[in-house]
Amino acid sequence: MANHKSALKRIRSNESKRLTNKYKHKTTRNAIKKLRDTADKKQAEVLFVDVTAMIDKLAKKNIIHANKASNLKSGLAKHIAALA
Repeated sequence: MANHKSALKRIRSNESKRLTNKYKHKTTRNAIKKLRDTADKKQAEVLFVDVTAMIDKLAKKNIIHANKASNLKSGLAKHIAALA
């Protein structure tokens, strides 16, 4: 167990940050699934803008790796391009 006041505070702040990161990551994954399930191209293009912003924010905060963010965005763009 931690012996210093600062270590106790770090434990508390780490837990709150972990929960916030977990929430943002899960929300983004759900948005990606929703986009992939969309069959309408117009609606998918509108969703793509929001999902891309969410992915970029996760990468900026180092919740996901920058390369993973690029791969996700690329895959989604290909998916939208394939829609008729």
